[in-house]
Amino acid sequence: MRRTRIAPRPGWEAKVEALGFRYHSMGGVYWDESACYAFTADEVDRLEAAAAELHARCLEAVARVVERRDYTRFAVPEAFHALIERSWREGDPSLYGRFDLAWDGAGDPKLLEYNADTPTALLEASVVQWYWLQDVFPAHDQFNSIHEKLIARWQAMRVALPADGRVYFAYASDSPEDQGNVDYLRDTAIQAGLDARPIDIAAIGWDGTRFVDLDGDPIVALFKLYPWEWMAREEFGAFLERGAMRVIEPPWKMLLANKAILPVLWEMFPGHANLLEASFEPGRFPTDFVKKPLYSREGANVSITTGGRTLEAGGDYGAEGFVWQRYRELPLFDGSYPVIGAWIVGDEPAGMGIREDASPITTNASRFVPHYFV
Repeated sequence: MRRTRIAPRPGWEAKVEALGFRYHSMGGVYWDESACYAFTADEVDRLEAAAAELHARCLEAVARVVERRDYTRFAVPEAFHALIERSWREGDPSLYGRFDLAWDGAGDPKLLEYNADTPTALLEASVVQWYWLQDVFPAHDQFNSIHEKLIARWQAMRVALPADGRVYFAYASDSPEDQGNVDYLRDTAIQAGLDARPIDIAAIGWDGTRFVDLDGDPIVALFKLYPWEWMAREEFGAFLERGAMRVIEPPWKMLLANKAILPVLWEMFPGHANLLEASFEPGRFPTDFVKKPLYSREGANVSITTGGRTLEAGGDYGAEGFVWQRYRELPLFDGSYPVIGAWIVGDEPAGMGIREDASPITTNASRFVPHYFV
């Protein structure tokens, strides 16, 4: 694994915008093709194996949490316990997720967290960096079968969706990034033969017996790029428990999208090669630890304590509680700290995207840098 400086493609902005990637410069520089990461085929195999292993262990962890009804440590509202259990026991299908890993090419990749509910950076990982590869390194390959696997996964999920194939895709319309990710997912669903309809999350209504769109038509299946923990605390959240609408990601993914899954995994698999020690107890690590809110996104309210100093990101999370994870220093390449996002589609590893920052805390403003392997 190595980082290489390269010249950006002339007119790259127009090239990526033609792919629907219109938020390429949010916060200044987001998509960054002035550098790339190179891997060997063996390194890619190890990342793929780590993602498959972590996915399997996470499913075991969900089974144990449901069996023991261990929801208090996850701060899941009581009204949603039965919904999680029913969703898990009925085998509600999952579409995708993203493991964030610390790795420099040596040793074992380590899990930092699992973006299991509303993972973004999908369009750039699946499509944008693939077209970059064709232009810049056409003789090389990329760990990236995300697009094909998403289409195949929608097709596999078809039996669990309405007979007419209608699936609504909800997002907050004030976020160009969310819209870009949802537009891309809609495209994969359409290619799989579904009737994929966009809808603003604020446009979803309740008619007394079911969720409906602005025309009063029932919403039987909903993909939402909107966190479960937000939905659970909103006015219409109480109606979700009635189970009249299939939601993607399913309710049981609430457990995996919660940082509480990190100490649960360590309790179940202590010393696992792909895990970092984690705890619900604040004094477990006297130094060199990361404090993470149960519900946190894009690095908000995460703090790193090491070498007698604490680095903390701002935000509005933490009211529900925290977990503590042993600090694993990210590799440093040319002044940048990369985090590898390993994608799972259905039950299969599907590819990766790399985010990097001058800070060891990855945030929404961290850059996306493409990769290839030899």
